[in-house]
Amino acid sequence: MRQSHPGHLITLEGGEGAGKTTQQRLLAASLSAHGYTCLTTREPGGTEVGQALRHLLLEAFPAGLSPRTELFLFAADRAEHVETMIRPALQRGSIVICDRFTDSTLVYQGMGRGIEPELIRQINQMATQGLQPDLTLWLNLPPEIGLARVQERRRTLDQMEQQDLHFHDRLHQGFAQLAAAEPRRIREVNALRPIEMIAAEIENIVIR
Repeated sequence: MRQSHPGHLITLEGGEGAGKTTQQRLLAASLSAHGYTCLTTREPGGTEVGQALRHLLLEAFPAGLSPRTELFLFAADRAEHVETMIRPALQRGSIVICDRFTDSTLVYQGMGRGIEPELIRQINQMATQGLQPDLTLWLNLPPEIGLARVQERRRTLDQMEQQDLHFHDRLHQGFAQLAAAEPRRIREVNALRPIEMIAAEIENIVIR
């Protein structure tokens, strides 16, 4: 996949508690040590506008939002994120490492909320103006283990973390389906192992 910019977009995907934030930090440190310029960011919430949208999406409404409202708010966050942060960094030649991107929307709002995938793809296309990841790392972790991790370390759970195990099982199946459909872009990483082993595999995928 060749994009119209000198940089590279790497996305980290997976269920709750899979360790995306930790592996993002370790990958950025490794790439920086090899002389690359990196930008780490996340969705939702990678921009000032996104932080406000993240609060609306995950925290502000205890009863949750309707699925389509949720979808459009995620798209608004992504449009601002791509326009003001991701694309400029790619044009400068940076490696952008993003915690969640379009695949999460396909899985969470598609498999999780039941919105038709084609509608999600159209909205993703509009929000990103066609931007796609060069590489996606799927941190594959059984959902019951990920949820247990989240519950151990957080006193207050957000809207997605509060969903039942059946919901998170559907998400896991969704990521597996995407990985099977796009094996050249999406690389599965076993997230059951120690952090250092996971980081070593990711470094091998990305750098070597």
